[in-house]
Amino acid sequence: MAGAAAEDVKVLGAPLSPFVIRVLIALRLKKVEYELVEVRFLEPKSEILVKSNPVYKKIPVLLHRGKPICESAVIVQYIDEEWSDGGGSSSILPTDPFDRAIARFWAVYIDDKVRALIRALRGETEAAKVTELAGQFRQVLGLLEQVFTECGKGKGFFGGDTVGYLDIVLGSGLGWIMAVEKGKSVKLLDAEELPRLVGWAGRFLAEESVKGLVPDGDEYLKIYGVTAARTSATPAA
Repeated sequence: MAGAAAEDVKVLGAPLSPFVIRVLIALRLKKVEYELVEVRFLEPKSEILVKSNPVYKKIPVLLHRGKPICESAVIVQYIDEEWSDGGGSSSILPTDPFDRAIARFWAVYIDDKVRALIRALRGETEAAKVTELAGQFRQVLGLLEQVFTECGKGKGFFGGDTVGYLDIVLGSGLGWIMAVEKGKSVKLLDAEELPRLVGWAGRFLAEESVKGLVPDGDEYLKIYGVTAARTSATPAA
């Protein structure tokens, strides 16, 4: 199936959610028209969200021909398979079974490690602990730079010549990484320490399928904020 009319494909979500962003990038890569339906994902949750995802009641949800598909990883893989001949678009996941398994492994690693560190840094107020967490974050990103080299095979993206599954999974969180860097006055994506990953991030954000979808750090700081760090000698407010 080369494409779909906008009324056939809807995404329930919020534009700042990295998990929703993953789905939107995948749809753009496959040249599928869609409608983003913004829903309340905090209590009280939108009725359509609860009805479409009664188990987890979370975003995103893809509605395709009225049928709901839930969980961003499941949705992206569904999009890749459903629109496998999407107007000449390439596969999002690697076509080789071993490479596909490796991509799925590292996607789980990113969701486990990167999400946890962003969450920890957002709420941490002790300067020493922020420094420690930032160091841990750079170690994780250093490992992911090695993964980029291996999976990308010397090309511009984790997926090779084009944006692929790991690009989407890590790239959808770049806005939050930038927000934490600015809000905590730390450097995570350091061009000297991680030149290949920093170069990848710039290319990813400049891609047509990505432009305008990944918010910059200021947008997250404006809405959610990041608690500034303080030294142990500074009394709590």
